[in-house]
Amino acid sequence: MPFTKPFEKLSYEQEIDPDVCPMPEPLRTKLNIIIPLMWLFFISFVSRVIFAPLMPAIENDLNFSHAQAGRLFFIVSIGSLLAPLISGFISSRIFHRRSLAFAASLSAIILLLFQFSNDLWSIRILMIFVGIAAGLHLPSAVPVIGAEVQKKDIGKAMSIHQLAPPMGFISAPFITALFINWISWRYILMLWGIVLLLSAIIFYFKGKGGNFPGKILNPENVKAVFKIPAFWIIILLLASAMGGSIGIYTILPLFLVNQRGIDLSTANIIIGFAQITGLIVIFLSGWLVDKFGQKPVMAMSLITAGIATILLGTLTDIGLIIIIFIQPILINAFFPGCFAALASAAPPSLRSVATAMGPPLAFVIGGGFIPAMIGYLGEAYSFSTGIIIAGIFMLVVVFFILYLKFKNYADDPGC
Repeated sequence: MPFTKPFEKLSYEQEIDPDVCPMPEPLRTKLNIIIPLMWLFFISFVSRVIFAPLMPAIENDLNFSHAQAGRLFFIVSIGSLLAPLISGFISSRIFHRRSLAFAASLSAIILLLFQFSNDLWSIRILMIFVGIAAGLHLPSAVPVIGAEVQKKDIGKAMSIHQLAPPMGFISAPFITALFINWISWRYILMLWGIVLLLSAIIFYFKGKGGNFPGKILNPENVKAVFKIPAFWIIILLLASAMGGSIGIYTILPLFLVNQRGIDLSTANIIIGFAQITGLIVIFLSGWLVDKFGQKPVMAMSLITAGIATILLGTLTDIGLIIIIFIQPILINAFFPGCFAALASAAPPSLRSVATAMGPPLAFVIGGGFIPAMIGYLGEAYSFSTGIIIAGIFMLVVVFFILYLKFKNYADDPGC
């Protein structure tokens, strides 16, 4: 069924028409779709996490406290929570492929606007939009991968897409260390905004896949997803993993500089090299998910990463450096299985709704509340205490994996 009017509102029958949905195929035939999606995820992810290595410089420039810095990351998470409210509206009209290009373009524009921010309140407003723009990617990317790739290869496909976060964690501190002694943090954001804008333009004209609509987030769709027990268990698990990943990452430069006495450039170089280790496990994790299942891999990752996070808050000197390199390996093993589980938790016709709502809800806790909590404790007591609490949280919630169950949605007609 052809769709020649990209902004035309779709009827329910059109939204679930199987002629609109792509035919799932082996991963090797869909790499021309998965790799560009991974690139867009990478550059969008950097636009969100680059504020962590830049934060000590931003603090000094605008003269605000550790607690205020931590709250900025919570504000980003609020923006990410707002993204699902508009993601379905956009993707249902211009389809997922154009939505992905739009999300990258919006991120670029927001980064460019930081050139004109000179006070804490303007930073806060822009950080909300940083979260909104970055939060528009997954609600379209995960449904595209789930619809384009055969189920037996979904773990490996998700692992390729999930290369983006560790690559972002690696790139952001290196970009900061490379430029921060030569140009201001505002110009660093401007340069990355230009990269985002060029990538969005190229994807808009050359990108493939995702030529089918998403679902609008209306009360009926949201209620249907919220009734799925597996959805809420995945949210809790993902929140704890995000706390151990992006939550720790965003506060780590402040921790190393202010509590461990390491200068900013050295801290960012250590963090950047440490995140390289996270890349090692991504493909292995995708293979393990396809071979042994999502739940065992997710459980082992959370248990070992929780222990490593506790050690991160307690060790010093060489022990601290070693665990900084080990912890990303353990936590990054979690995400391919988790996003494969999220894609399986809801029926295909509601997959875009589940992936629109799930990660932002988890990010409010893991990427928002946890770094805000660590930042507050870093000012009131110590960063170490907050980091240890984040590790304990991961060990507690891992038991909910025992209650994670999936239904068979083979008869659902959607994408």
